[in-house]
Amino acid sequence: MTPETTAFERGIHPLLRIILQDKAETVINFRADPTLQSRIEELATKSTEGELSPTERAEYEGYVRANKFIAILQRQARQLAGTAA
Repeated sequence: MTPETTAFERGIHPLLRIILQDKAETVINFRADPTLQSRIEELATKSTEGELSPTERAEYEGYVRANKFIAILQRQARQLAGTAA
């Protein structure tokens, strides 16, 4: 984890404990719907090949940020559920 991610997690941890208390399993098991996952994979491939338009790059960066946030939520939920991975 980067120092930024560590600081972010530390900053939001108290709030996530409140929010995730009764929803930990739901958050742990969350997965993007197949249509969204397909779009992300399409953009990832285009990014790797250097073929993203500026609009696609902005969209892809938004998905990357969202994915990082979801990973943080899931990590915190696993800790609350006592199943740290």
